[in-house]
Amino acid sequence: MKLSFFLSAAVFAIGGTVLATAPANAQARDRIQITGSSTVFPFTTTVAERFSQRGGRAPIVESTGTGGGMRLFCAGVGLNTPDITNASRRITQNEFNTCKTNGVDIVELQIGFDGIVLTNSKLGPKMQLTLEQLYLALAAKIPNAQGQLVDNTNRNWSDIAPNLPNVKIEVIGPPPTSGTRDSFNELGLLAGCQEHAKRRNMQIASRECQQIRADGGFIEGGENDNIIVQRLVANPTAFGIFGYSFLEENHDKVQGAVLGGYEPTVDNIQSGKWPMARSMFVYLKKNHIGTVPGLQDFFNEYASEQAMGEDGYLEKKGLVPSPAADRARFRAGVAAATSMAGL
Repeated sequence: MKLSFFLSAAVFAIGGTVLATAPANAQARDRIQITGSSTVFPFTTTVAERFSQRGGRAPIVESTGTGGGMRLFCAGVGLNTPDITNASRRITQNEFNTCKTNGVDIVELQIGFDGIVLTNSKLGPKMQLTLEQLYLALAAKIPNAQGQLVDNTNRNWSDIAPNLPNVKIEVIGPPPTSGTRDSFNELGLLAGCQEHAKRRNMQIASRECQQIRADGGFIEGGENDNIIVQRLVANPTAFGIFGYSFLEENHDKVQGAVLGGYEPTVDNIQSGKWPMARSMFVYLKKNHIGTVPGLQDFFNEYASEQAMGEDGYLEKKGLVPSPAADRARFRAGVAAATSMAGL
């Protein structure tokens, strides 16, 4: 069924910002409409609140996941389509091509870094894993002793290594529409699969490496990461996958696993030591500048040092700032509304 911005919406007012869990009606509108990533969602709502406090019309911000947001954003130009989409990964070549085919002119803003983290309740065991062990826990198929890919039979963490907890493998994570899921497949499963294949001197196809098990070891938790946190608190032996900002926001309830010998910290994410660090983006539909009031001003606010810079208000929400030179480059592109020429 074709995605449309005329879908019914559940809308909530928080601090002057309109937050929506589904696209809102858009007819001769005077509000900016934003869709996309659940990971970037809290950063964008924070910018939206600042924007409205300074006299701008409160934007409507929804959470559909990166993939769902891109489909809405790239569907075409007009007030029945969103002005901005959030993405917890960079736009893909196919998405970029779809945007261009449909006449969508894009301005790209890299807002900073995030890290995908494996977390559990503070009442549960503190986990220390390698990427290889993460792959062996969550891949749909893994090599047997003869090197043949077979269904994953690891049921408890201790089945992978005796030093891991003797508790059931139960990991709650994002659905396929999520950019976090895309990034986890590449940075977690694929990287861990490659470690395993190298150690065993064998080859495994990338597609096979990134297939997540569907036998109960991995549970899709939806696009709302706060609900995953609640489920972890209720079940101390379960683990969750989401962005670092949600770990930071809920550090009194959940803890991050050590991965590859590194703790999930701002310093490790910014330096690239954290194995599942990634860039986050916001994309503006240039065609709508001058049609939707405040659109350029909102994007300028997002790109400002006070928002995404060192000690900016987004860092306090868990954003890991990009290097100063990168921030300056993207800020200049936003100020000039420079069209994205390609990937």
